[in-house]
Amino acid sequence: MVSTSDFRKGMKIEYKGAPHEIVDFQHHKMGRGGAIVRTKLKNLKTGSIFDDSFKGGEKFEKPDLEERKMQYLYNDGEQYHLMDNESYEQIALTAEQLGDAKKFLIENMMVSVLLYEGSTIGVEVPMFVELKIVKTDPGFKGDTASGGSKPAELESGVTVKVPFHLNEGDMIKIDTRTSEYIERVK
Repeated sequence: MVSTSDFRKGMKIEYKGAPHEIVDFQHHKMGRGGAIVRTKLKNLKTGSIFDDSFKGGEKFEKPDLEERKMQYLYNDGEQYHLMDNESYEQIALTAEQLGDAKKFLIENMMVSVLLYEGSTIGVEVPMFVELKIVKTDPGFKGDTASGGSKPAELESGVTVKVPFHLNEGDMIKIDTRTSEYIERVK
């Protein structure tokens, strides 16, 4: 059981018969009444995000989620194929099932697949990934590392803003939560 006082961002709870992830929360102390916890929840089955409020001390079950490490193999144009490295079982997921994770997938990457009651409800990529820049405007003499940024397309297909001094072929570290450039990788 999880109490509202234990809420943390990213925590998963069972609510209204479905698994939900806490996207954001705030504790509000009321005068004579008890505390209220305002939350932003994401339904992990449907992907919908909504706001809800709970009384302080209210308790919730933890959802029966199974997390399996899998390797991303390839995309055949319609589906993304992953393999469990222990059982060698392969699964195919749609772009909708992958959500934002598909922006950072490259072949042979290890990801976490979330299963609820035997069906896949989500895929989580590592918090930081290292990707190669495949297309960007060249840097010019006089550009500085601290001034401004330019768009760069990465090997996974996603476009991010990078400093002017980076060029095609450079490896960079990206924060997958915010899609932001972190640093250049040697």
